[in-house]
Amino acid sequence: MPAEVRVPRTSLAYNVEVAARRYPGKTAIQYLHTPITYASLHAQIERMAGYLQQVGVAPGDRVVLFSQNCPQFIVAYYAILRAEAVVVPANPMWLTGELEHVVDDSGAVAAFVAAELYPRIAPLHGARLPHVIVHQYGDMLDSAYGTDGIPAWLYERAPLPASAPENATLAQWTQADAAGHVPREHQAGYDTLCMLAYTSGTTGNPKGCMHTHGSLMSAAVGSQLWRGASPEGVSLSVAPMFHLLGMQNGIHAPLYLGATIVLLPRWDRALAADLIERYQVSTWGAPPAMLVDFFAQPGIAERDLSSLAYLGGGGAPMPDAVATMLQERFGLPYVEAYGLTETAAFLLSNPRHRPKRECLGIATFGVDARVIDPHTLAELPQGELGEIVTHGAQVMRGYWRNPQADAESFVEIDGKRFLRTGDLGFMDAEGYFFMRDRLKRMINASGFKVWPAEVENLLYGHPAIHEACVIAARDARRGETVKAVVALKPGARGTPEAGAEQIMAWCRERLAAYKVPRIVTFVDALPKSATGKIQWRALQEQEQEPGQDQDPPPQPEAAGRAA
Repeated sequence: MPAEVRVPRTSLAYNVEVAARRYPGKTAIQYLHTPITYASLHAQIERMAGYLQQVGVAPGDRVVLFSQNCPQFIVAYYAILRAEAVVVPANPMWLTGELEHVVDDSGAVAAFVAAELYPRIAPLHGARLPHVIVHQYGDMLDSAYGTDGIPAWLYERAPLPASAPENATLAQWTQADAAGHVPREHQAGYDTLCMLAYTSGTTGNPKGCMHTHGSLMSAAVGSQLWRGASPEGVSLSVAPMFHLLGMQNGIHAPLYLGATIVLLPRWDRALAADLIERYQVSTWGAPPAMLVDFFAQPGIAERDLSSLAYLGGGGAPMPDAVATMLQERFGLPYVEAYGLTETAAFLLSNPRHRPKRECLGIATFGVDARVIDPHTLAELPQGELGEIVTHGAQVMRGYWRNPQADAESFVEIDGKRFLRTGDLGFMDAEGYFFMRDRLKRMINASGFKVWPAEVENLLYGHPAIHEACVIAARDARRGETVKAVVALKPGARGTPEAGAEQIMAWCRERLAAYKVPRIVTFVDALPKSATGKIQWRALQEQEQEPGQDQDPPPQPEAAGRAA
């Protein structure tokens, strides 16, 4: 492979125009059973971009996109780009207060909103957010192609107000599309700002990561060359599209290639298996938690998954026990990669032909990644643990109107501007990077440093454990101690090996004493974000709430403490 790749100097919107000219009748989006061709997709993008410009959206204006996965999400996304505006993806789990910060901070002038989510943004609709276009998920479904297996909620039509607030507009998607407006000539290019992706970080309000067409295109082009993808590929798109993992793997990359997107609006493991079989999905990018759930469903060993040629993702370490199962039972190596919202997702990746387990991979095209001492900022030699920093074309321009965050997040090394990832890891002799944990997630137990990811990975190898999350618990003697929150496999509760004391004893046989969980609690399921990541921070904050005992007593079949 080349050390660097030549990235098109055009905009992301131009990719769809190219694909539509090359493959007009080819399916761009398979929305459950309804196919949408490239010619149709491009035409809808043009009309919606024309509508945006007609209501006054100007180049550089910010437009919020607030929806679950659906074809309208993709059309709206590229219509905003075609209109030379800036996409502001919003998590569909956000409530009004969270939306308020993003709308005000970005200065958004318009929003595309799914109908059932409109009540959350309605208090902002008006002077603060003048233009709203609302879509219903079922409007893109054609029953002529069949309805078997399609969730009923997709056909539900959420009620909308009869009129818009004063000095504002409220349009139904179908009305805006039917207006048939034609956009002006497209001028945006490689260096044009095109997206503000808000990332929560560890403290304070979310910050907007400024991405250009070039930074997003660099990641999309590089990832597909790296993975050996082609226009004949079929990608399962189920990871939430507002997030960079779902956005890059589920939208940008396949549309750049002219490939086919099989779109699943919301995670449903049984429906995902049906779609893989029916439409011969070849590529699936998913976080480990989603794959753990998918391959744990009853009857999965009998399903025809032979079309799957590439299974990869990131967002969290893939437990070794799960990776072994995928390889041995299904012949599918899990190719781990690593990226951030700040780096358009694609940054480090395992080579497809020689991946390493529990590994972030090597630096991809044109990326300079190093490990530094987080305090002195001095570069560290191979094998030493430090903070991973990176420089590359896919790194964001900076944080939106937040020079203080920029100053804290970037450092100059050898004349280059490097992004501080906040992740602790090391590089081996072959240039593979391994992550140990977040810089701020370390547990300090009597002066001994414990990295939760290491303990979690071990727990996934326990025969009774389905999922695990390790956090710090307060301890009057040790300061902090190790606590494991686990969800057991179906049928495991009450078995001899599934008690808290038994799990801790099992860990003592495999870990240094200071790393062994002193507390084990059981839950039915671990909390997850919309992207499928286990929300360790939510569990940690809950643990630190006032009133939590510093030394809680054991509870039968619920909690235990090591001696």
